[in-house]
Amino acid sequence: MYFAALLARTEDGWEASDTELDDVETLSDLADLAREASPDEDTVLVLIEQEGGWFGVVRVDGEEDPRIYVSDAAAAARSSYGEILLTDELLGREPDDVPDLDALDLDGTEDGDADDEEPGGAADTPAADAVPHGPVGDAGVLDDLGVSRKELLSLTEDALMEIAESLGASETLETVR
Repeated sequence: MYFAALLARTEDGWEASDTELDDVETLSDLADLAREASPDEDTVLVLIEQEGGWFGVVRVDGEEDPRIYVSDAAAAARSSYGEILLTDELLGREPDDVPDLDALDLDGTEDGDADDEEPGGAADTPAADAVPHGPVGDAGVLDDLGVSRKELLSLTEDALMEIAESLGASETLETVR
């Protein structure tokens, strides 16, 4: 189960809207969607959560590049929404990184014979571990809004509500949940 919402900061506080991400294919699309939520170029947070799996925060401040935090990159990588957030830059890869086929241990068992696979085979190559387990991105993305790096890194269950509470926007977020 996924939940996605936009929190836009205004002069009167935070305004929330749930958002449909079906037409969002890239981080640029997501940033554009966030910018549309705030015509005054105020701060907009995109909050995405897969229940029990991972959560992500994308912060868009006007025309600046989005700042991203993902609680568990490996879990997010298995999600279409997570793939939007896990850019090459965020993962520390060059944009056109292609797995080095010479580094793969092609020992003849890659036909799918699971019985013959041994440790050190193709599944254990660095390419298979390209997405780290655990948090990635800017853990200080909410520091100036009252959620410290340490707090963000410690969030697990119901993380988006805890973030909203710290921002003073829990009731606002609850209306779209």
